[in-house]
Amino acid sequence: METLRPLLTTYAYNITGSLEEAKDIVQDAYLHYMQADRSQVRDEKAYLVRTVINRSINRKKQQQSQAAEYPGQWLPEPVATERADHSLLRSDVLSYSLMVLLERLNPRQRAVFILREAFDYDHADIAATLNISEDYSRQLLARARKQLGTPNIQAYSDTDLAKYRDAIMRNDIETLERLLNEDITVISDGGGKAIAALHPVTGKKDAIALLAGLYKKMYAHLEPHPTFVNNQPAVLWYNNGKLINCQVFTFVKGAISNVFMIRNPDKLSNLEK
Repeated sequence: METLRPLLTTYAYNITGSLEEAKDIVQDAYLHYMQADRSQVRDEKAYLVRTVINRSINRKKQQQSQAAEYPGQWLPEPVATERADHSLLRSDVLSYSLMVLLERLNPRQRAVFILREAFDYDHADIAATLNISEDYSRQLLARARKQLGTPNIQAYSDTDLAKYRDAIMRNDIETLERLLNEDITVISDGGGKAIAALHPVTGKKDAIALLAGLYKKMYAHLEPHPTFVNNQPAVLWYNNGKLINCQVFTFVKGAISNVFMIRNPDKLSNLEK
């Protein structure tokens, strides 16, 4: 049973966007299973998957109901996918950009989309897992796809992020203008515990002013650490050994289209481990 923990945690994380909450959900599901009448359980894996996914949906509903009270923008908790981490199936962790897009969906749509698109469940299996009909599963998937559109997330080269990093460190505005998409969006999450923009910043001019200004004010004396989170390029910034910012980048046609800045210390703790 313990061998299922990384898979179950990955399911829960992809749905909730929180690794710590995902771990708690899986632990609670194990305790529930141990207390259940296991003589009635035909398939241990299916039982645990169903329990974890439905608990994750319920937790996501709670998150969304609490969103109005969250200070500023809410972003998913990033997870390291470059280093070894046995708590998750790293190859099945959704990209950070997709995690952000999935916030447009209600929790059940999100679960159906993830099970179908990321884990290749058929609608019969989704229906059994969520206790819904196959027709309703298809409806939820169709609605999710319509709301998400076609995510425009493309490959990048190793030099793309290096060019941005060098330009920001030199305050090379001309190069930055070439590296950013016209409709770039920068979203920051401080959670009320760290300084962050309360609203998304869109457009190349405003994004450059924000990114260059922040670097000059807060990071000019620090060393950037390139890495990968959620299988996307990122830069980590440490101050006196403490992680203070995780910047995740999305590239489209070789240019940066999104920068997600996670500054809420509660969402950075697992990256420091």
